[in-house]
Amino acid sequence: MDIETFVFIILEIVMLLYQILFYLQKPYDKKRYYYVILLTLYIVYNICGGLFPDPSLKVPIVTQNILAYGSGFVLACYFPYYFYKAFDLTKLRFHATYGVLLFLFTPFLLFIVAEYLIEGNIHLAVEHGVIIPFFYAIIALTAILNSIRIKYKEDITQGTEMYLTYFAVVPWVSMPIISFFNLSQLIEVLVMNGGFLIISGLFIWTMIKESIKDNVRLESLIKQSEQQLPKMEALFPNRFDYNVERLKLSPREIEVALLIIEGLRYEDIAQKLFIAKSTVTKHVQNIFLKTGVQNKAELIKELNKEPDKVLLRRYTSM
Repeated sequence: MDIETFVFIILEIVMLLYQILFYLQKPYDKKRYYYVILLTLYIVYNICGGLFPDPSLKVPIVTQNILAYGSGFVLACYFPYYFYKAFDLTKLRFHATYGVLLFLFTPFLLFIVAEYLIEGNIHLAVEHGVIIPFFYAIIALTAILNSIRIKYKEDITQGTEMYLTYFAVVPWVSMPIISFFNLSQLIEVLVMNGGFLIISGLFIWTMIKESIKDNVRLESLIKQSEQQLPKMEALFPNRFDYNVERLKLSPREIEVALLIIEGLRYEDIAQKLFIAKSTVTKHVQNIFLKTGVQNKAELIKELNKEPDKVLLRRYTSM
């Protein structure tokens, strides 16, 4: 394994552990979930590409070659799906679900698996197996770009992150070329992982911006709630009770929700309620699902929501 590949693998493993910890704290964060999958596929791709083929290993050379090329094809198949799910580009549904299977994974099975097993010539199998993926990669990248343009045609500035991510995965189209001409592992690693570093940098930058926005929104809602609370309590004295009953929160979920509103961290909530942090995470996930919110700021707003006056009178008369 080249030292460059080894460095990328270590870097990506550290990033994977870091992102998994964040995802466990926010299991409702689907964008991070799909990014974790992308990161995992990059690690598998680098490990397989870095280790195989190696005659000194006990694994058969045929198996090694299939794993090495297969990891690259699986990673390539995931790119359209990542854009489809993480950025909600509904126009990519065909490419994300059927296109990659027909024009990427099927050629892999027919040539790099079947032909290679029959003929025993990996170089010839690769030359045949990358022709269709090369042209399809251009088609898929064009479809991704058009989907971004359609979604953000009115305000291109909102799609800045997506455009930058798109240009970071453009090297994907070079994978068939690299395989066809059997270029060095160093070139392949630098081309593919260079784009990944850009994607990771953009992802982290976006998460930081969203976290700052959430904190600002949370502070604003807290101040607004503090200012309006006396007036609203006079109008709706049982507003919180009404909302938690309307949303069907359990007694324990109500306790957790109150502590979240107070600003406590998951660790602090776990200590205060004498339960495991994972249990707190599960309760928070259930609360978010029941209330239909995605962050603490929205939860505070939902639990302080002004009830329907007719329903409130019915509730307080019970």
